Amino acid sequence: MIEVENISKVYRDGEIKFRALDQISFEIKTGEFIAIMGPSGSGKSTLMHILGALDTPTSGTYRLDGRDISTLNDDELADIRRNKIGFVFQSFNLLPRATVLRNVMLPLVYQGVRGEERERRAGAALAAAGLDRAHFHHLSNQLSGGQIQRVAIARALVNDPTLILADEPTGNLDSKTGEIVLGTFKKLNAAHGRTIILITHEREVAEYASRIISIKDGAIVGDEKR
Repeated sequence: MIEVENISKVYRDGEIKFRALDQISFEIKTGEFIAIMGPSGSGKSTLMHILGALDTPTSGTYRLDGRDISTLNDDELADIRRNKIGFVFQSFNLLPRATVLRNVMLPLVYQGVRGEERERRAGAALAAAGLDRAHFHHLSNQLSGGQIQRVAIARALVNDPTLILADEPTGNLDSKTGEIVLGTFKKLNAAHGRTIILITHEREVAEYASRIISIKDGAIVGDEKR
């Protein structure tokens, strides 16, 4: 699914150059659950932005489902983000005065999907993310942190993306709630075969994945299967 070959990212500020990524290479197969782990400043956020088609590398090649993402223009990158990647962030980014169902349906509204089909697909995504149907018509600000994050996971699933990219998804949650959310990702991977990349700085979070890629100072320093 993912081929990253000799990816480098260099930022310039006048005469000063900072190499955030240095010749990164790895592959991810369809259906894998991967954690990319590293401390602050390691380059993992830069790598996440490239994998999420939010940025392009300075050099090297990134292929998603056989397509060279490194060569695409802004409109083509936006299309990739909309149709192939589901994002789950540390901040939930939900509309507080909209119902759970409405929040999950919103991406489908922008795509022109009709009302009944929108509701069906949103309900299926919420069920897959482990949210009880009794909460579907609650406002998002009436839910617990763990429930809100599962709504955000459902929103990421609703377009049936090839890849789920989760950036520090438990960062705003207590440890017990975080375990529930991480268990949701594990179930999505095991039961539904979703390809998931989890970005984290915590070893105990990374250990929910079946493979951990460790990054430090812009380079891969470990790649272990569990």
